[in-house]
Amino acid sequence: MNILILGSGGREHALAWAVTQNPKCDRLIVAPGNAGIAAIAECADLDILDGDAVAEFCAGNAVDFVIVGPEAPLAVGIADKLRSAGLSVFGPSAAAARLEASKSFTKAICDAAGAPTAAYARFTERQAALDYVCAAGAPIVVKADGLAAGKGVVVAETLAEAEAAIEDMFGGEFGAAGAEVVIEEFMTGEEASFFVLVDGETVVPIGTAQDHKRVGEGDTGPNTGGMGAYSPAPVMTPQVEARALDEIVRPTMAEMARRGTPYQGVLYVGLMIAGGAPRLVEYNVRFGDPEAQVLMMRLGAQALDLMQACAEGRLAEARPSFADDHALTVVMAAEGYPGAYRKGTEIGGLEALPETSLQMVFHAGTARQDGRLVATGGRVLNVTARGATLREARDAAYAMVNAIDWPEGFCRRDIGWRAL
Repeated sequence: MNILILGSGGREHALAWAVTQNPKCDRLIVAPGNAGIAAIAECADLDILDGDAVAEFCAGNAVDFVIVGPEAPLAVGIADKLRSAGLSVFGPSAAAARLEASKSFTKAICDAAGAPTAAYARFTERQAALDYVCAAGAPIVVKADGLAAGKGVVVAETLAEAEAAIEDMFGGEFGAAGAEVVIEEFMTGEEASFFVLVDGETVVPIGTAQDHKRVGEGDTGPNTGGMGAYSPAPVMTPQVEARALDEIVRPTMAEMARRGTPYQGVLYVGLMIAGGAPRLVEYNVRFGDPEAQVLMMRLGAQALDLMQACAEGRLAEARPSFADDHALTVVMAAEGYPGAYRKGTEIGGLEALPETSLQMVFHAGTARQDGRLVATGGRVLNVTARGATLREARDAAYAMVNAIDWPEGFCRRDIGWRAL
């Protein structure tokens, strides 16, 4: 079959790698892709927010199946457009994608479904939000309502930080995403990421992970899009997973269906766990990044079969199979990230690293320029390894990091520290 993946980051490189392991895949195209993806698939210069252009491209290239990687195309209705053109698509409708595209929408769904989450208030005016945090005190969480590329959440330790976040959001720091602000209570506990597939009716868990959001070791410094992850997450015991499904995921999916917007695709369930009780932090309507990298390493070829079953409403017959192993990914980022950083710095040493089912370097922000591999983004490489134990996976990943020659890059050296 001919498969098109939309996206250009580490998540899409990981998805492409898993898809190419499956003998069903005859031809793989990734739009727009990146330098790492170009080594295993065709890359196409395509505006993935333009549904008509993508549908026309699919028709011209006899595409059988489309996998949507990032959230932005889903929010603008790319899945709806492609389905109306008769294509099989992995990814939710625009109406269902509001679970990520609008924090206030998700809160309303949780209220209706009785799903446990943080207490909250929503605001469209700066002064009312400032008055609220002044009365509530800190720590407190301030979120831009809309999509902000993973950067629209501020965990404010002090009242001054909360006020600054509100000023930034209403001041246009995140564009239209900050026109409405959701302010939540600060939840204590341990965070984990839980991934399920949903075909409108059936919910199938496909793995757990733990992300490292803060830029600095020991989980210090500003939030980022993610500095590393590992799978599985020990805090997600079978009991916690069962509670998350019964108390959060299934009631939410039932409420979505009741509203006439059934969910189809992967659902990333961000959880806070305290005393064995999970509460929802957020929903994302796509694979996490960098969580996708560790999940795909562990799922391998079956990832394509599962995504197809999800798109075709056949999840009731799907049975994911995980090896009893661990995977860990270390994000190498450009110096200065998540603030200002240089682009175009050269990366060396990757050619000497073998790419196998046990270790891969997934590219997140790279390009080829005059034969050189250069960094084009903030998060640039996802150095990923599997092992029989988490320690083994971690040691293998950092051995790879040490072999990469990129003086202008940095990484956290403590990925996996909570479990280890």
